[in-house]
Amino acid sequence: MGIELNNYIAVDGSRQFLALPESCAWSDLRTHLGALEGVELGEYLTDGIVEAWIGFAYRGYRFMINNQFGEYWFFSDDPACPASVLTEIAQHCHSFLCT
Repeated sequence: MGIELNNYIAVDGSRQFLALPESCAWSDLRTHLGALEGVELGEYLTDGIVEAWIGFAYRGYRFMINNQFGEYWFFSDDPACPASVLTEIAQHCHSFLCT
């Protein structure tokens, strides 16, 4: 599967590496993410209405997902996180959100 990774560096230095359709509730995405072997789910923050932030760790790197404008935006705290790690996350979530 050829998923193109983004390389947008945010003001805080994190890298937005992926945007996928917000095709399910954030809690369902969090549950699906937890099924990826090696993922350690972290804290989440939601306003209870429209926006959520989901934190998790994978292969020694930290990540956040935020829903914006009908999409889930995926961020890596480390902008130098290897593409192979980002691709594993992208493929796992793409298979859930884009089918």
